[in-house]
Amino acid sequence: MTIAPHAGTKAAPVPTQSTYQTRVADYWNAEENPVNLELGRIDDLYHHHYGVGDVDRSVLDEPDPELRRERITTELHRLEHAQAELLTTHLGPLSPTDRVFDAGCGRGGGSVVAHLRHGCHADGVTISAKQAEFANDQARRRGIDGQVRYHHRNMLDTGFATGAYAASWNNESTMYVELDLLFAEHSRLLRRGGRYVVITGCYNDTYGRASREVSLINAHYICDIHPRSEYFRALARHRLVPVHVQDLTSDTIPYWELRRQADHLVTGIEETFLTAYKNGSFQYLLIAADRI
Repeated sequence: MTIAPHAGTKAAPVPTQSTYQTRVADYWNAEENPVNLELGRIDDLYHHHYGVGDVDRSVLDEPDPELRRERITTELHRLEHAQAELLTTHLGPLSPTDRVFDAGCGRGGGSVVAHLRHGCHADGVTISAKQAEFANDQARRRGIDGQVRYHHRNMLDTGFATGAYAASWNNESTMYVELDLLFAEHSRLLRRGGRYVVITGCYNDTYGRASREVSLINAHYICDIHPRSEYFRALARHRLVPVHVQDLTSDTIPYWELRRQADHLVTGIEETFLTAYKNGSFQYLLIAADRI
């Protein structure tokens, strides 16, 4: 089934990709990680990011192995959903007639959360054709495919109409692109006064250059984590003025401590994240900025 483009958009282009972006697309087209899929099957909300908030540690005391596994999975999903909700609360006042843009949407959970909260129309973009197909199928199953649509496009060059969006965001996807190119596209797409929100891991400039742990995370995810300061410089260069900055580092550590003990979900990068967060070389930030 072909999903028609929203009004004001060009016909869906074949995404222009560099060699690196092709590698990223190949990675996500092949990805079948249980930490993404098993959590999403709980309520058909598939997120591709981490989680924030206090953990119910009683799940670790469950004596029955199968039930323990189920309870840990459910708790991790609750934490990642809490992060999606947190981001959505910072998108500003939205109405059902507004459009929002989910850059690097993955399998689509964030767009659904925004639509359910605000009733708005959402366009999600992913460089992975497989993810776009999966997310559109989920939207059809929910009966919201008239309001929430996913596109196999490059988030740096979407083809969507200038000034068409009231809000836009990246949730754990900025480390795959150059920030100047990304923020230029968000600035173009947002109407004047529109809100951009990002949640991301970034390396702490005051620590010095990227730490060993940050380098290991880059290698694990085929990404390039940016320094904290570059976010603010690049936002300013593209008429995006921060109105709220929140350090989520301490809020995400409980998620990683729980995930480390989820034998059925670990990917081998958990200890690296915890070390980086705790030694101060890596931070987890939420930045909300208005388009002026």
